[in-house]
Amino acid sequence: MLGYRYMSMHMEGYRDGTKDIGVNRVLQDFRVSPTDMTMEMHMAEVMYAPTDNLTLMAMFPYLRVSMDHITRMGTRFTTEAEGLGDISVRALYTLLGDVRKDRYRLLFSAGLSFPTGGIDEKDGTPAGPDQKLPYPMQLGSGTFDLLPGLVYLGEAQNWAWGSELISTIRVGENSNDYTLGNRYRLGVWISRKWTCWLSSSVRIDGHIWDNNDGADPDLNPAIVPTAHPDRRGGERIDLSLGLDLYVPRGFFKGVRLGVEYGFPLYESLDGPQLEADWHVAVGGSLTWAF
Repeated sequence: MLGYRYMSMHMEGYRDGTKDIGVNRVLQDFRVSPTDMTMEMHMAEVMYAPTDNLTLMAMFPYLRVSMDHITRMGTRFTTEAEGLGDISVRALYTLLGDVRKDRYRLLFSAGLSFPTGGIDEKDGTPAGPDQKLPYPMQLGSGTFDLLPGLVYLGEAQNWAWGSELISTIRVGENSNDYTLGNRYRLGVWISRKWTCWLSSSVRIDGHIWDNNDGADPDLNPAIVPTAHPDRRGGERIDLSLGLDLYVPRGFFKGVRLGVEYGFPLYESLDGPQLEADWHVAVGGSLTWAF
């Protein structure tokens, strides 16, 4: 399978724990406050299944991050970073079930993320033309990261459902003397096939991510909260709704197109941090057998 996905996430407003707070409150403790942030990702994917029980895949992300700020003096400015993110490889192996005859499967997921994304991204700010950007504006982790997980898949007539637990475990410390926090995601989903070419889905994802371990010596945590290593952790539950189109026959057989829109149901942050507003994903893939 060859695939492409575009993903965008918008963050606006501040939260400390589960409480919403205003920018003026943030500026009491910091000289600069972000006001909103947009993260965009273009993801190229390649998958190959050498057997019924084993699927290999590689993912190549390209990121663009933009963040608007305001200072205590009322000056507004925007910083941006763009480039290749951390490339990852993954293997899915079926532990229970048979893809050809069973209506359920339990799979083990094992992966590795490579530190190909930049961690020294810079841009112009009121402090100067070439300033180190804070943690959420960097494009990678700077470390090799393990990606273990479990996936359950089930189906019956026109219904399909599943659950997955995926972790990102950071290994070691990067060249800037810090380690990003580990991340954990538990998701459940259900989909309904309406015709041979159209289905819809509902998905709920729970996210937990830790604060950084260590700190980049080039960042001053007293200036802006995004540069504070102990204000990066949090928890969030997202609800996502999706539509999926699949071509079962003809010249475009094997082509799949999908769109998904989501928003948070619950969010608790080690703040002050920008809170998630919405996210959207659009993608397509081509699958064939040989």
